[in-house]
Amino acid sequence: MQRSFSLIVFTYVAIVLFSQNTFASEYLVKTQNEYKEVSSKLKAGDDVVLANGIWIDFEILFKAKGTEKQPVTLRAETPGQVILSGLSNLRLAGEYLVVSGLVFKDGYTPTGEVISFRSNEDDLANHSRVTEVVIDNYSNPEKFEQDKWVVMYGKHNRFDHSNLVGKKNAGVTMAVRLNTAESQQNHHRIDHNYFGPRPILGSNGGETLRIGTSHYSLTDSFTTIENNYFDRCNGEVEIISNKSGKNQILNNVFFESRGTLTLRHGNGNLVEGNVFFGNGVDHTGGIRVINSDQIIRNNYMEGLTGYRFGSGFTIMNGVPNSTINRYHQVDNALIENNTLVNVDHVHFAAGSDAERSATPINSKFQNNLIFSNKNTDGISIFDDISGVTFSGNLLSEGINPSISEGFKVTPLKMQRAKNGLLYPEENMQNVGAGKTLTPIQKDQVGASYYPKTEPDVAFDSGKVTQVKPTENALFNAINNASSGDVLILENGNYNIGKVIKLDKTITIKAKNRKHVTLYPARSTFVDINNFGSLKLVNLIISGKRAPDSAGNTLIRTSRVPMQRNFRLEITGSIIEDLDVNHSFHLFDAGHRSFADYIKITKTTMSNISGDIMRLNKETDDLGIYNAEYIYFNDNLLENVEGAVAKVYRGGTDESTFGPHFIMSGNLLKNVGNGKRNKNAASVYLHGVQVAQISENQLFDSAPIDIEHTVGEPVTAVINNEMTNTSAPKVVELIVKGPHTATLENNIVK
Repeated sequence: MQRSFSLIVFTYVAIVLFSQNTFASEYLVKTQNEYKEVSSKLKAGDDVVLANGIWIDFEILFKAKGTEKQPVTLRAETPGQVILSGLSNLRLAGEYLVVSGLVFKDGYTPTGEVISFRSNEDDLANHSRVTEVVIDNYSNPEKFEQDKWVVMYGKHNRFDHSNLVGKKNAGVTMAVRLNTAESQQNHHRIDHNYFGPRPILGSNGGETLRIGTSHYSLTDSFTTIENNYFDRCNGEVEIISNKSGKNQILNNVFFESRGTLTLRHGNGNLVEGNVFFGNGVDHTGGIRVINSDQIIRNNYMEGLTGYRFGSGFTIMNGVPNSTINRYHQVDNALIENNTLVNVDHVHFAAGSDAERSATPINSKFQNNLIFSNKNTDGISIFDDISGVTFSGNLLSEGINPSISEGFKVTPLKMQRAKNGLLYPEENMQNVGAGKTLTPIQKDQVGASYYPKTEPDVAFDSGKVTQVKPTENALFNAINNASSGDVLILENGNYNIGKVIKLDKTITIKAKNRKHVTLYPARSTFVDINNFGSLKLVNLIISGKRAPDSAGNTLIRTSRVPMQRNFRLEITGSIIEDLDVNHSFHLFDAGHRSFADYIKITKTTMSNISGDIMRLNKETDDLGIYNAEYIYFNDNLLENVEGAVAKVYRGGTDESTFGPHFIMSGNLLKNVGNGKRNKNAASVYLHGVQVAQISENQLFDSAPIDIEHTVGEPVTAVINNEMTNTSAPKVVELIVKGPHTATLENNIVK
């Protein structure tokens, strides 16, 4: 009887398992209505297949309950051939869901999230996975309209082997939220993803990955971030912004990314096995330590140039009895077995001021290796560091230790190993990063079917076209060109009777220097739009045929706010007679436009009734500005009524590195003296973070006027000669006390 009963039970279980497998369904859907019909009846083991093609304005709600062994899946018929465009997004809700193979491009989310692990505040996804998906330049056209691309809620979810590339509007690229108990202690996993290039935002709000928020920062998340590749993620000073506890950040690679992995809030996090390749790129940083019980070990940092909050390695000061959103004191940090190779800046007790006065305590910095071919350890100390114990650290030969105790100078010969990292040829046991460290490669991450392309079209990378001086020849040549092309102008005069609306990367170059003259006959020569970048080489540009009206502009950006960053170069040219009426400017940046860089070099500019560069439209004081780098070198200016540059960055936000203003080797004669030049300055800089003004000669010109705001700006005005020109003026508008600029060897006659 017992045997018969066991047989009945076994048979019943077998029938149940067979039924589950037998009745799982696969649905190939070709329309949104078909999907809606199918999605309402999904059960464990079902497989929904989206047919190949472009799905426009498709807001997908994927809600179902699978099991660990029989998840419910939503996938592309062919990975990469299901394109979600227009106003599309994806929400997951339920248990054991899997999504794969989808591509979001050519549009933006109509809500605040492209992929969300919830359908609403109460209906979350758990034990679910999104894999092999792509979000490619799927950015809101309103640059400062915030959204997020991927947001994880719930618990035990995974996001992996996906591409997130080219976010251009405000808002973190990916976030983990802990805003309810159902999303805390979540044990999410984020792995093997390609976080592709994110351009400089020019404002706060450009993080690539954030785990938690300050409001829930004392809550543990238990999220693992491992084996991801961060490629030129330049949005703002924080690449990863950790704002919760008990997370593990493991074995990730940061390639030429401006900013740092920042332990901004939250305690008890582990940062291990990460590799930072700066390659000497400006503002590349490493790890910034704040809060309690952080472990930072076996990480490798090389060629990092960042300083202050973006330095190669930073231990911060905290705020005594800090509120939850400020800076908690560093307590019980363990920093061991890390390697720093040619890291320019290592900061201890960084940010020390009247508010941030709580120095690090109960912490250890041990068995780390610092190698530098500049004979410096790069260490700067900003406050009392007696709360940090230093032991067993090695410095390369030639370094005079900034900290005597716990650092030993040792002859080191470094050799690059098969894993791409530098190690001492000598056997240095238990010092620096281990030789088993294996940096993830770019081709090992992201969606396997999707190429990793360069974010911008380079100047001079396309075909070369010869242009003759016939009617509308230049206008037509630009219309027919492809991005990256070079237009070579034959000798002669070119009358430009139409405004050129530029939406591609174009170089315009004279075949023979000083033998090609352009005569713009409209109020604007070039109007730079989204996707547009311009390079002018060896041209003569005359304003004699411009309309006799006030406010002409040779080059400007679109009057509509731009989503895309642009580049502008002018070299070896002559620009003259922009004076048919008052306020004729050479370049004018529009509101909410942003230049990666502007370079004007070896160019003569004369008889101009306006400014050379106007980068002063963001006057709402939100920390937004119009250009990251402005280079003005080896030029001759004569009879310019306005300023060389008016650059404005207002507000008190400290999350950006720029603007940068570099002006060197120029000769200015009678510049800035026009009655409409309200700043009465030849150069006016407000809130510029880095200013280097050197080796210039100013005759009969208005003075240089610099206004410091926040962010500990670095200003140097050195070796300039000023004849019949007032001395440079620097003022601190927010921080009390004397200015912090370096003014040296300036001759004022």
